[in-house]
Amino acid sequence: MPVTVAARRRMSIDAVLRERYGHDPGRTAMRPAPPLPPPGTGPGDIDNRLRPPVRHLPPAPAWVRAWSRLGYGIFPGAREAFNALGGNDVARYEALVDQQLDWEAIDDSAVEDRLTSAGYTTLGKSLAQLWADHVAADPAWEVRMRPAWESQRAWMVRAAFSRRQLHERMTTFWHDHFHVTGSDYDVGPVFVHHSRDVVRPHALGNFRAMLEAVATSTAMLYYLDNRSNTISGPNENFARELLELHTFGAEHYLGFMNPSEVPPCPEDPSYPVGYTDVDVYETAAAFTGWTLRNGHWQYPAEDDGSFVYRAAWHDAGPKFVLGMYLPPAQPAMKDGRDVLDRIASHPRVARFICRKLVRHFAGDVAPAPLVDSAARLFRTHWQDADQLRIVLRHILRSPDVRAAPQGKHRRPSEVIAAALRANDAAFTLRPAHGRSDDFMWRLGATGHLPFDWPAPNGYPDHADAWSGANSFGMSWRMLSWLTEASDGDVRLLPIVEDSRASVSSWTAANLVDHWCQRLLGRPPAPARLQMLRAFMGQGAPASYVIADSNAWSGNDLRAHYNHDRLRSMVSLLLMSPEFATR
Repeated sequence: MPVTVAARRRMSIDAVLRERYGHDPGRTAMRPAPPLPPPGTGPGDIDNRLRPPVRHLPPAPAWVRAWSRLGYGIFPGAREAFNALGGNDVARYEALVDQQLDWEAIDDSAVEDRLTSAGYTTLGKSLAQLWADHVAADPAWEVRMRPAWESQRAWMVRAAFSRRQLHERMTTFWHDHFHVTGSDYDVGPVFVHHSRDVVRPHALGNFRAMLEAVATSTAMLYYLDNRSNTISGPNENFARELLELHTFGAEHYLGFMNPSEVPPCPEDPSYPVGYTDVDVYETAAAFTGWTLRNGHWQYPAEDDGSFVYRAAWHDAGPKFVLGMYLPPAQPAMKDGRDVLDRIASHPRVARFICRKLVRHFAGDVAPAPLVDSAARLFRTHWQDADQLRIVLRHILRSPDVRAAPQGKHRRPSEVIAAALRANDAAFTLRPAHGRSDDFMWRLGATGHLPFDWPAPNGYPDHADAWSGANSFGMSWRMLSWLTEASDGDVRLLPIVEDSRASVSSWTAANLVDHWCQRLLGRPPAPARLQMLRAFMGQGAPASYVIADSNAWSGNDLRAHYNHDRLRSMVSLLLMSPEFATR
C-alpha cells in the first residue's frame, strides 16, 4: 500500500531508504563499498588510458602558442598584437590571458555585423519566438530545424573571426560538457536559446549557476527527458547524466551500494567519496516537477516552451542524497537546488571539472599538481560569480599551459576554423546558401559537425578519438577543397591574391616561406620545408621566378598551372602536423 506524504514526513533516513528501495540497514542487503583507486587513476578516467602523442615538431614562438591555445589560431597581425602587450613574452602572454578573460570588454560587433549581413534570422529570436515560429506553428522540417543549422554555421564564423577567442573556446568546451544534440527533433528548434542564453553567458562565470541554467534549459529538458519526470512516472535519465557526465565522472560511480557504507571523501569527510544508484534515484526524485510549458494535456493553455515548476508533479517526500538529508515538503524547487549546491561544492566534482579544463588546455594527459591546485580554487570560490574566470586564470597562466612546447591536437572543425582565421577569409557561411551548404556537408563528413555528436557525452577532447583514417582523410579533403573553392567571385581562401600582394618575387622559397609564416608563424620541420619547396619549384633553380599565371606552357613543368600548384602547396601545409597542433 502506498505510503502517504504525511506518513513519510515522520520517517528516518533509514526508513526513506527502506520505503523507496526495500533496504533494511540492519542487514547487508547491498554490497559493501569496494576500495577506491586514487583520484584520477580509476578505470573511468581517460588519463589512465592515454599517453601524450609523440610528435617531433619545431617549437612554436610564444605568440603562436598564445593565440592557438587561448583561441582558434593566429591571424594577420597576431604577432604585432601580442608584442604590444608587454616587454617580454611571459608578460605579454599573461596580459593576453587577462584581456581574453575580460571578454565582455572586447568589442565583437564586427563578427555580429558579419552574421547579420549574411542573412541569419534565428540567432536573435527569444525563446518564445523560437517556440512560436519553429514548434507551435508545425512548420516544414527545414524551418523547424533552422535554429540548429544557423547555430552550427554561426559557430564556425565566430570561431574564425571573433575577437573574444577564449570565450568562444570555453563556450565550445561547455557545449561538449553539457551536450545536447542540435539535430535532435525536439532540441533543434530551441537550440539558439540553449546556446545563447544557457551556455554562452556562463562560460566564464559560475559553475553552480550554469548547472541550474542547464537543468531548466528547454533543450536539456527535452534531450534528457526531465520534462516527463514526475512523482507518478519518475525518469532518472537527467539525474544519471548530471552525476556521471556533468559533475562526478564515471570513476566515482559506486553502483548499487548501501549509501551509508560509502567511504568519506579524503579532502572533506562531510561528503561521500562517490555516488551510488540510490543517489541517482534520489536525485531524480529531487527534480520531479522541473518541466516546461509545452501544451501538456493537463495544462493545454501553457505552450510557450519556457521552464515551469509544477508542484503537483513533485515528489515532496524526504530524500537522502550524497550523504545529505532533505526533509519533506520543502519550498518550490528547493530539493533540486539543494542537490545542485551539494554537487557544486563537492571536492571530487571540483577535481573532475578541473581535470577536464586542464586537459583541454595543457594536453591530453593532465598534470596532476595543476589539477590539484585548480580544484582547490574551484571549490574555494564555488559561490563566487567569477569562479570559472579565477580557475581559468590559474590554469592558463601556469607553465604547463604557457610554456608547453607542443599543444593539443586540433579537432576537424577547429582545423577548418583555424584555416579561415589564418587567411582572414572574406568568405562567410550563410544560411540556406549553395556554397555554404557544400561547406557544411563536407564538414559533416569529418565527423565533427558542431553540436551534432549523437550521444550525451559530447565530442571527445583527446587526440586518440581524431586519429583515425576517416577523420584525417575527410579533414584533408576539405582543406584541399577550401583552397580551390569559390563563392561566386570570392575565393574561400584567397591564396593567389594574398601571394600577389605579399610576395614580391615568386621564387619557390619565397612563396613557401610566406605561407609558412602566414599559417604556422614559423617554418615546419626541415624535411617538410624541403618537400614543400621542391613541390613548388618542380626542379627549377632556387633563383627561378614562377610566373603569376595559371596557363599551360608545354612540357615545362615549372611554367604551367602555377596558381593551381600554389594552392596545392598551401593545402599540403594546412595538412601538416604543425598546423594540426595548437
